Amino acid sequence: MTAAPAMITQPRLMLIGAGACDQIADAMAKIGVQKPLIVTDAFVRDSGMLARVTDVLDDAKIPWDAFADTVPDPTTEVISSGAKILKDGDFDGMIALGGGSPMDTAKAMGVLATHGGAMRDYKVPQQVDTTDYPVIAIPTTAGTGSEVTRFTVITDTETDEKMLCAGLAYVPVCALVDYTLTMTMPLRLTADTGIDTLTHAIEAYVSQKRNPFADSMALSCMRLVAGNIRTACKEPDNPSGREAMMLAATQGGLAFSNASVCLVHGMSRPIGAHFHVPHGLSNAMLLPAITAFSAPDALDRYADCARAMGVADAEVGNQAAVAHLLEELRALNDELEVPTPKDYGIEEERYFALLPTMAQQALDSGSPGNNPRVPTTDQIVDLYKEVWA
Repeated sequence: MTAAPAMITQPRLMLIGAGACDQIADAMAKIGVQKPLIVTDAFVRDSGMLARVTDVLDDAKIPWDAFADTVPDPTTEVISSGAKILKDGDFDGMIALGGGSPMDTAKAMGVLATHGGAMRDYKVPQQVDTTDYPVIAIPTTAGTGSEVTRFTVITDTETDEKMLCAGLAYVPVCALVDYTLTMTMPLRLTADTGIDTLTHAIEAYVSQKRNPFADSMALSCMRLVAGNIRTACKEPDNPSGREAMMLAATQGGLAFSNASVCLVHGMSRPIGAHFHVPHGLSNAMLLPAITAFSAPDALDRYADCARAMGVADAEVGNQAAVAHLLEELRALNDELEVPTPKDYGIEEERYFALLPTMAQQALDSGSPGNNPRVPTTDQIVDLYKEVWA
């Protein structure tokens, strides 16, 4: 147990289970939103998932409009245009429908529309705790946990920096967690977001900002991912696998939002910003090597991760348990065909030329400072070289 109290943040209202998204009108009434702007992307709009929400709103005679111009790795440009629409349209809240990108976009739009300025004004260490636009988050992928977190990550269009922004303003007021929306997720997305979820849990559990609440969420998340990620990937129509991965994503979000992420996320953001690698995939590329780097400084915590994931028994010593954990992480990447940066097609010359910049951006994000073993810039460069091929 920690001596100091831990501040725990989470949505005021959560509905979890099949059909949760059909309760959107009731959820809006409970939190006082009467005219929402739906923030989503073109795929969700065109796939029929948007209609699943808007049909309910129409039946309840609730006025709405949609902003479907969100992009993967949300940019300051998109946030600015979305915030203007939000502010000019007399909306009193948002429904964020989609994966991490629409949810992160909606969070940032609300802050920018409320406080003005530019998104770079709000990157960490700045904290923003107030917004005039409550967010109802409805995730359509099982991975980011953004539906429950106090963070958003926005790419600065001018500098290519992935900026971490934090504060109570980014916590959705309501989350409708409905696994039936994930049944059509393709294999690559299922795998990458699933390993992203696992990374959230492991990093929260070993973080220097860990606490008993976050620990409990993290351990439960690891159990669910380890027991269900292969099923969700190999049997996409299996409802129990999908439901478990969706719950794991939310628990992982609650874990890292209340304990913070570490070195994997710090190093992952620059890969995403410079080479447009999806966030979950860049985490997956890095997780085994960074776990091996970090484990000697938190052997007991990483051993707990191995036991929670079912790859080590309780009587196995910490050193052996961590060895089993590393074997499992590498095996998972192999089975789910996670590419290396080289295999992904990143240009070698540009990758290596950018390593000092990427290492500095990783450190500047603050996340590596939460790691059990805090790296130097040179050590981060060496880790980037290690994962290259």
